[in-house]
Order: sequence, then C-alpha cells, then structure tokens
Amino acid sequence: MSAPKETDTATALQARRVVTGHDDAGRSVILFDDHGKNVTHIPSWKGLYVTELWVTSESPINNQGVSDRSLRPMKHDPDANGTIFRLVEIPPESTTSFDAKGIFTELGSSTKPSAEDSARHPTMHKTHSVDYLVVISGEMYMVMEKGETLLRQGDCVVQRGTNHAWVNKSSVPCLIAAILVDAAPAP
Repeated sequence: MSAPKETDTATALQARRVVTGHDDAGRSVILFDDHGKNVTHIPSWKGLYVTELWVTSESPINNQGVSDRSLRPMKHDPDANGTIFRLVEIPPESTTSFDAKGIFTELGSSTKPSAEDSARHPTMHKTHSVDYLVVISGEMYMVMEKGETLLRQGDCVVQRGTNHAWVNKSSVPCLIAAILVDAAPAP
C-alpha cells in the first residue's frame, strides 16, 4: 500500500493494481501497473471511497482485449453474470456524518435500505451478489439483522446476499478489498 493521494477534499488509501493481458502475438504482458484510476468519493459520506480495480459483465469472462474495464460510472452491484473487484475505504463514524439515502443513490445501487432495515443501522442493505471481502487495514463491525462481529486486518468474509451494514467504530479508516459476483437474490 502506498501513501494516500488527494481526491476531492480528503484522501483515499491506495493499493497497487497489476493487470495482465496478451500482446498481438499472444504473449503475456502487464497491461496496467498503477493504483486504479477509477476512484469515487461518495459525497453523502465524507471519507467513503470506492476504487474500482476491475469489472466484468459476462460469464464466462472474456480475457481478451487491452482496455481498462474498471473505467465506468460507479455502480454498486455487478451486472448480470458479472463481477466487480474493488477497494472500499470506510471512515470512522465518529469523525463524519452521512446521508444513507444519498450514499446508495451515489453508489448507483439497485437496492436501498428500507425503513425497517434502517432501524438496526441506517446503511443496512442487501445485494444481489456473493461478496468475498478481506480487511486490508483498520477494523469495522459487520452488523447483521441478528448479531454483529468485529472484523480486523486479515479477516475474510463471504457475504451471501444477506442484509448487512459496515460500521467503523474505530478512530481510523478501514480499507477492505471486495470481489462481488452476480447472484440470484436471496430471500
């Protein structure tokens, strides 16, 4: 992980992104070696950043081509038969306020918290995906309809379309790596 870069009025943590591909002769090459160019600050929650590292929209995935598939407008959920690989930086709730409705609109989410969901936490939501997550730095609570658990650096989560919220009760941002895979909606 490298030093933060300036984005909007705050900073977003960065991790190196290396994407491979093929040249015209079919030999393996490194296409991109950077920090991911598609960083979105979510204004409804100052300090919340999403960095798209790679996106696919088909299955099986087409590994041909040389375009940067991460460069697209922010969309919370994967396309049908698609995947998303992203970094999410969640700020401490003690240092910032947020507008839950605005967050999900700015994320381009197809699912939004309901009044019933918001009783547990304002950002409680479901996705139509299975999400594989790894806490890179910091810590946060994964809040469920029944119960919650503290996640720390190195902890891994398989989030299977359940109603959940990410709550950072610490004093520093939490950085997670997330891979979202399209899935049928859960009950």
